Amino acid sequence: MIYQLLSGQMGPTEFVALLIALVFGISVHEFAHAAAATWLGDPLPRRQGRLTLQPAAHLDVVGSLMFLVGGFGWGKPVQYNPYALRASPRAGPAIVAAAGPLSNIILAALVTLPIRAMPIVLGAPLQVIVLAGGPESIAFDLLVGIVYYNLILSFFNLIPVFPLDGFAILQGLLPPALAERFEMTRQYGFFILILLLFAGGSVMGEILYRPVYTILGLLIGARF
Repeated sequence: MIYQLLSGQMGPTEFVALLIALVFGISVHEFAHAAAATWLGDPLPRRQGRLTLQPAAHLDVVGSLMFLVGGFGWGKPVQYNPYALRASPRAGPAIVAAAGPLSNIILAALVTLPIRAMPIVLGAPLQVIVLAGGPESIAFDLLVGIVYYNLILSFFNLIPVFPLDGFAILQGLLPPALAERFEMTRQYGFFILILLLFAGGSVMGEILYRPVYTILGLLIGARF
């Protein structure tokens, strides 16, 4: 990401949007995991100080640097005891896992509210506001960037590959026999993820970018 900024492939507004989305998006994402586990009865996230929205509790230094340098990183995983949850050992982790991506979609939807309000407040269609330039156009680009990167964070984590949230979600939804077979893919999760990131451009386009742009358009009320 820093290379893209320095080479001109990414504008300053988009870079700021990325930083804001990462800091708040990861914080909300990990807090949602902690809140879901706490709601289901596990006191461990609270004891470890994860039941907070403070970024310092959730951002991983190396993971954050990897986001900026390589475009792929991570936050501090929330630890919890699946056997302390008021749910089955399969359903409990699935609920905790789903809370993270869902929180990013909710955050993205909230950020679209001022975007939706722009035509009303400024008395002009969004297309006119964007093309006119000026502070309003910059604000629009910044907000859209924050929405976009939160959706990326959400849908990327929904990919059913370990250690992403989608793995635990799918395990909780599958019948026990299929879930047991699916568990065998855990050991290959890292390699599958690397293949998807670096060798599966068309695949990632279908499973990640297509739904992201679809939801982005629906939230903002414009085509992307």
